[in-house]
Amino acid sequence: MAGVFIKDLVKLYPNGFKAVNSINLDIKDKEFIVLVGPSGCGKSTTLRMVAGLEEVSSGTISIGDRVVNDVAPKDRNIAMVFQNYALYPHMDVYTNMAFGLKLRKFPKDEIEQRVKRAAEMLGITSMLDRKPKQLSGGQRQRVAVGRAIVRDPEVFLFDEPLSNLDAKLRVTMRGELSKLQKQLETTMIYVTHDQVEAMTMGDRMVIMKDGFIQQVGAPLEVYDYPQNEFVAGFIGSPPMNFFRAKLVKGDGGLMIDSSGFRLRVPTEYNTYYDKYVNRDVTFGIRPEDVADQPQEGRRGKWETATAVVEVIEPLGAEIILELSKGDHSFVARVDPHSKSQLNQEVSVYFDMMKMHLFDPETGKVLSRK
Repeated sequence: MAGVFIKDLVKLYPNGFKAVNSINLDIKDKEFIVLVGPSGCGKSTTLRMVAGLEEVSSGTISIGDRVVNDVAPKDRNIAMVFQNYALYPHMDVYTNMAFGLKLRKFPKDEIEQRVKRAAEMLGITSMLDRKPKQLSGGQRQRVAVGRAIVRDPEVFLFDEPLSNLDAKLRVTMRGELSKLQKQLETTMIYVTHDQVEAMTMGDRMVIMKDGFIQQVGAPLEVYDYPQNEFVAGFIGSPPMNFFRAKLVKGDGGLMIDSSGFRLRVPTEYNTYYDKYVNRDVTFGIRPEDVADQPQEGRRGKWETATAVVEVIEPLGAEIILELSKGDHSFVARVDPHSKSQLNQEVSVYFDMMKMHLFDPETGKVLSRK
């Protein structure tokens, strides 16, 4: 097994478009790392350069202690699972899984041993004699993973492998892939546009935008301490609420003043934010840190404002409220027994211990750590 080390990696196309902008990333041996971001952010291009399917414009990619820029894909000892699974339709499952080993002239007994072991691991032993057209989407996905497993590679690469599955099956397969990674103890690099997949699967997340890495960290670290406004808005569902505001002094402390809202900043944060007084800021708070009823007994420091309920979305375990106040529209994730009514003005409670402030010009966080 091996780590993957990316240094100053650039992908520049002949038309001048730079898909990947000098990124640096160290992926540890046996780590499950997820590249996540919107379409066009450079995540799949980065993965394809690691695989050797895209030429590197500049920079280096190392697998273990070997620079692989000029190494052919077949000699990199990696295995890739594609979005469309890329199974041979005229071959049965066994032959699909064994094909790569046959090309490498592995002994027949070893091929059979590897295929059966992978099939048992993935629960597809009874399907080895079927053709891909006889399989469901989830079963085809397992076959594609099995074909990668039999190679016993140093690194697994996954390019949005669950995107063709229905929502329920995606949840199941997320768990299975996470368990598989722990079982195989292999380095895995996984690309997705789905931030829920990134949060639930990766040891670390790499959030990308426009070819740049925005932040790298453990899922909860990124969620709790986003380094900029893009990361804060991309990670989390529903996304973080943002308000254009001014940080001012008042009532013996600091206040967020935002056309209709005037919210006290916890005294614990005064030391960090005092130097930004009288500056324009972007105030951010997640929907789960906004409530529509008093929060006595719940940890936090709650400040109150009023807003009008515009939309109510009952989801069973919770209710999503879309609210408005002046120029602001924002979202609250509230108790499923909420009494709020459509078009009603309600009291809204913000847990200011969970607040975030960003520079409105650069988007960078004004750290509260």
